[in-house]
Amino acid sequence: MSTVVKKYDKAQIDALYQRIRSQAQRETHPQYTWWQLKLPETTITAYTSGKVVFQGQETSWLEEASPAETRSEDTRSRTAADTFPQAGSDEVGTGDYFGPMTVAACLVSEEAAGQLQKMEITDSKKMTDAAIRKAGPVIRRLCPHSILVVSPEKYNEVHLHHNIVDMKARLHDQAWKHLVKKAGRLPEVSVVDQFVQEKSYYKYAGPDAVRPLRFETKAESRYLAVAAASVLAREAFLKYWDDMEDRWQMHFQKGAGPAVDKCGRLFLETHSREELGKVAKLHFRNTEKISR
Repeated sequence: MSTVVKKYDKAQIDALYQRIRSQAQRETHPQYTWWQLKLPETTITAYTSGKVVFQGQETSWLEEASPAETRSEDTRSRTAADTFPQAGSDEVGTGDYFGPMTVAACLVSEEAAGQLQKMEITDSKKMTDAAIRKAGPVIRRLCPHSILVVSPEKYNEVHLHHNIVDMKARLHDQAWKHLVKKAGRLPEVSVVDQFVQEKSYYKYAGPDAVRPLRFETKAESRYLAVAAASVLAREAFLKYWDDMEDRWQMHFQKGAGPAVDKCGRLFLETHSREELGKVAKLHFRNTEKISR
């Protein structure tokens, strides 16, 4: 386990909280802290003194850029974000105890961009499920794409040997490889919604990984191709979720909070721990809580 300690002002702490809270499995407020968030592979503690401590398997991607670096990156992003064709990749489901993890890559041409912009395609977290179900087929029709769905059962099997960052890097790279086969070549602007530093991404993805790619945090809010990929990943997640509820004749809760624990206990009243592994990501703390 690695530990990184940074010094932030209150605005930076607030910005960090807004960026990562959707991924948190648990939020607590120990004494002398603004907050503490437990992510699948990392714990982040923000102290009132301004010290922020990152502890976990992979912490480098959470380190905030300096103000100067941020301004420079934003300037580059605005220019690149308006360039078409462009391609992007994103993942969904890593913060949900139940359901799959899905990864998508998508290439948006200038012609397709005009149609998608009229539909107000944006970060899937800002769109309703109904809007995503409507937008997904349009994106799939207009844009070359690749969608990967990792069932909970397969996820649990792979997670025994690979941490979540490793898994995401390998899946993103696989999605990019599939996209290259469909599109022939990637555009100059090809962006990964950053979850780890570039060096670590390529360490996990391997020497034959697709290059070159850009890595930017919050890319789904700036690049239409990344937003489209996030919508495709979310649509695939929702389709799997529908099938899962039909198969098990049960309504599952999204996220990883108390309502999910209650749902897990209800599942275990009529199903085995082995069957739980077919619907849930067992390394989450929820498993421990619902098994008590």
